[in-house]
Amino acid sequence: MTTTHTPRPVDADHGPSVSKNKKRAHTPGSGGLRRAVPATTLLWILACLYGLPVLWFILSSLKPASELFSYPLTLVPHDPTLSGFKAAWDSANFSQYFINTALVCVITTILTVGVSCCTGYALAKYDNRWLKAFFLCILATTMLPGEVMLAPEFLVVRNLGLYNSFAGIILPAVLTATGCFMFRQFFLTVPDELVEAARIDGARELSIFLRIMVPLSRPIMLTLAILSFQWRWNDYIWPLLMLNDPDKFTVQIGIQSIVGAQNINWSVLLGASVISMIPLIAIFLVFQRYVMGADINAGLKD
Repeated sequence: MTTTHTPRPVDADHGPSVSKNKKRAHTPGSGGLRRAVPATTLLWILACLYGLPVLWFILSSLKPASELFSYPLTLVPHDPTLSGFKAAWDSANFSQYFINTALVCVITTILTVGVSCCTGYALAKYDNRWLKAFFLCILATTMLPGEVMLAPEFLVVRNLGLYNSFAGIILPAVLTATGCFMFRQFFLTVPDELVEAARIDGARELSIFLRIMVPLSRPIMLTLAILSFQWRWNDYIWPLLMLNDPDKFTVQIGIQSIVGAQNINWSVLLGASVISMIPLIAIFLVFQRYVMGADINAGLKD
């Protein structure tokens, strides 16, 4: 007795179905690549537009004074020299300026991060109408130009006896609306159940803040620290109003002292400006990986 076996339709169509699935699997990747090319190209164009003035500025600091305004203008210096940097360093007490500015920036940054973290936690996790009103008052300060606040701040600092001192520069800059807003928005994303569970376990409010909230907010702390250090390093108007002792001048006031009343030595001024940028670039390169690689949601569960 002979039996015949006919192939099943499923087996016969198995090969073509696999190839179709492979084609479908590759389709989304190619579509994503096509969508990424225009966005990447646009970002490179914007990077070039923003980077070209900075590149021109740095290369111009390497040009001698006679070449800065030669016609036609050139991007790359024909005879690069470091004379502008040496003259800038010798013409001003940059070592003392760097020490003064670093002292102001470090102390202000530490106080700003600490005060902003405490304020943001209170505004996010405590339900009180007075806290909400206080938060609105903090945000309202961002609607006023900084020049409007100079006169009352100067009078307050002078009446407190802090004129011509580093404390007069540091204290008014400790509480910032940006820092409070950043921490408040971050702590709002932290589930309230995490805080309630810690309270049920017997943890006190200070322990909850220091052992749970502060470690979670590390990315925000580093970001605000970089921004605060940059703000204080580049601050010019407020130290100019508060300081009259040359031994207490910051870097920006020191650069301004290079500018003459009748003429400006652009080679020296460009060299001094590039020297003042080096600490900011170094700090950003060191800490950017901690900010960009940090997991903001670390320790949280859905």
